Amino acid sequence: MRKLENTPFDELKIGDKETLTRTLTEQDLLLFAKVSGDTNPVHLDKDFAATTQFEGRIAHGMWTSSLISCALATKLPGPGGIYLSQEVKFMRPVKIGDTVTVELEVIEINERRKRATVSTKVINQDGKAVVKGKAEVMPAVEKVVVDEYPLPDIELISRA
Repeated sequence: MRKLENTPFDELKIGDKETLTRTLTEQDLLLFAKVSGDTNPVHLDKDFAATTQFEGRIAHGMWTSSLISCALATKLPGPGGIYLSQEVKFMRPVKIGDTVTVELEVIEINERRKRATVSTKVINQDGKAVVKGKAEVMPAVEKVVVDEYPLPDIELISRA
């Protein structure tokens, strides 16, 4: 089991960085559509998506943004922190098989409010930005080290 460890507020410094890398799979796309209810055919219907400017299926923008949430929750500031807000700009699509990397960097610390602003950028395997933005977080004040919560195995059953 993976251990998750945070950076408490008092240890956080401007310039602290973390990354998280993930490759979009067919299963990710279908699970995100099921959980979110977003069944836009640009994400799910190969024939329809081929007629769009993207010339194929693309990930939900919020799937990519959810990776930012994952990186903030598990890496920087990590467990115990609270994700307060997010500015996000979608720059280009993510397609099945693309590998994206979330890059986090602490750019501002508010001592009075015990909050931090984190630059959030997601780049693809070609080094091109797919998402840019920034988040406001409230890091935990105490050190937190926990076992990652075990998630259930999931099996997709096709209706086709």
